[in-house]
Amino acid sequence: MNKKKVLIVGTSAKEYALAKVLSRSSNIAQVYIAPGNIASADFAQRVDIREDAVQELVEFAIKEEIDLTIASSAKAIKADIASFFLANSQLIFAPTAESANFSLSRGIAKKFMYKLHIPTPKFGIFEKQQLALDYLKNLKEPQLITTDFDSENSIRSVCVNINLAKMCIEDVFQSSESRVIIEDYAYGHTFTFYIITDGYHALPIAAVADYKFLEDGNAGLFTAGMGGFLPDYRISTNIESDIMTNVVSPLLTNLEKQGKPYLGILGVECVLGSDQKYVVTGFTPFLKEHDAQAVLNFIDTDLYSVFEACAVGSFADDYDFAFLPVKNLSIVSGVLLSRKEGAIITGLELVDDSTDVSHFATTKNNYFEYLTNKGRTLVLTQTASTLSRARELLYDNINEIYFDGIKYRHDICAE
Repeated sequence: MNKKKVLIVGTSAKEYALAKVLSRSSNIAQVYIAPGNIASADFAQRVDIREDAVQELVEFAIKEEIDLTIASSAKAIKADIASFFLANSQLIFAPTAESANFSLSRGIAKKFMYKLHIPTPKFGIFEKQQLALDYLKNLKEPQLITTDFDSENSIRSVCVNINLAKMCIEDVFQSSESRVIIEDYAYGHTFTFYIITDGYHALPIAAVADYKFLEDGNAGLFTAGMGGFLPDYRISTNIESDIMTNVVSPLLTNLEKQGKPYLGILGVECVLGSDQKYVVTGFTPFLKEHDAQAVLNFIDTDLYSVFEACAVGSFADDYDFAFLPVKNLSIVSGVLLSRKEGAIITGLELVDDSTDVSHFATTKNNYFEYLTNKGRTLVLTQTASTLSRARELLYDNINEIYFDGIKYRHDICAE
């Protein structure tokens, strides 16, 4: 069998994890990553092309005879990399910008859910600051206030009183954002349900428990994610089946009818209430940064083959069963955040080989020591036979790492 050449498009922890997993495959001859990060050069060849420079990426893929391109970067998807590649007869695993707009924009997602009668918290979408402030007057606290497009530096805040909400809205518009989303904060267990699809046929992968707040006990800042675990024992097969039937199926069917089928991995962000009913709070294209290594480790089939099957249109025939094969293992992940830019990271060499370390945007100094980026810096992912053992090993290895300004949650999977 001819070994394949793969191009991964993106810069952060999820692209790092994907490149690492694919580089271990006996089916892969070479993994390229554009542009990747410094750490990903350990197992992939970095390509100096921006993730949204889609014409240059197409030209590179043609020149290097890339067998499959995987675009997991939101910037690349938003730049419509899939359409550029398809127009040039290049195989790509990624949704078009038009099909993925609901997973990139919270405002579009909210309107889409309202149209399809998907349960979601009450919300308002505003492009003018005064209208947003007026909307707050008759609302109960707390409110979740976010920008429309998500990124590492996006504003996200759970505001427990109207004064905090007003300050947050002012911050959003002062940061040059054109739109603010205000929604009722949903109390309960937060999780993301991942599926893979060719746009017509979808298979569930896993439900991952999601820790959004910076501090233990769900306190402090509301972040893009500080860790998680899978399988999520709180999410029953009945809930998963309901999400597939009443969220995923109508969503994909609607997109197909519009002539813009969604191809790729999709995350459905949910909150499970005490009444065992869930609401959907949003969507994510591909995998979240802190979930990527865990989900990829959980899948028990050749990743390249399943991605290629989606891209060439043979997914429904090749994977004609109810679930994507997964391993009978437990996985826990934890994010290490840095309050400072450029702090030296020590202890990485002490981390056990069974623990995967994914890098966000670390750099290196002249002594080849890794330096932190400000914000989420590393993700440690631990696999074991049980969640309790995976958690124990994860924190043993987290304690080996140190840098000035380190911050992480101590209660991941502690329930």
